Amino acid sequence: MSLDHQKNAVRERIWSALVDAGISTPDARGYIPDFLGAERAAELLASTPQWQRAETVKANPDTAQLPVRARALAENKLLYMAVPKIATLQPFYLIDPGRSQLSPAEAATSKAAAASSPLVGTDEMRPIDLVVCGTVAVNRQGVRLGKGAGYSDIEVALLIEDGLVNDDTIIVTTVHSLQVVDEPLPEAEHDFRVDLIVTERDVIVCPRSPRPSGLIWPSMPAEKVAAIPVLGMRAQRRSN
Repeated sequence: MSLDHQKNAVRERIWSALVDAGISTPDARGYIPDFLGAERAAELLASTPQWQRAETVKANPDTAQLPVRARALAENKLLYMAVPKIATLQPFYLIDPGRSQLSPAEAATSKAAAASSPLVGTDEMRPIDLVVCGTVAVNRQGVRLGKGAGYSDIEVALLIEDGLVNDDTIIVTTVHSLQVVDEPLPEAEHDFRVDLIVTERDVIVCPRSPRPSGLIWPSMPAEKVAAIPVLGMRAQRRSN
């Protein structure tokens, strides 16, 4: 069985478990699942020293992590949120709580970010203290599976390549405890691991492991490069 098939088998199992338990809804299948307990997971994350030290946060745009993004703004942290599907040449929204006229809960939504937050490229960003990523399944060694599109891996690789994420940056995911598995998970060269897993019940500290050094071009499908403007631009630079 190929690596992709192995990953998809785990995703399908977790999506089914969440729906069967009433933790998430059937339309979460194929996506980063929203889950009952997401608010509580955000509260637990906010109690950690890693969160409290962080001044700049980069987060995914999914609903499951909305409570985390709202808390970051409420606590006056500078928030960078990825543009869905990395669809713009400047791939992040800059959400500055000192300048927003919206409540933290509203400003942290994808809709509000698209309407009122400026787009920025990595050359305009501050170093990231803490990365928040969405996850479908994760184990206690920090190996995670996203929804399968690969956007989080590319976002983090871009930030690593440009010196905005380094070994001091904490990578965290918030999930329901049903999404934490005890088994080994399939992992590719471009996959990054998380340092912290926060559920509705507890905080799990994962062993630190080496991270990708940046974009791994041989693993990048041509259609992905063509669909993501910032990758297309970098690919052109590489060929010149």
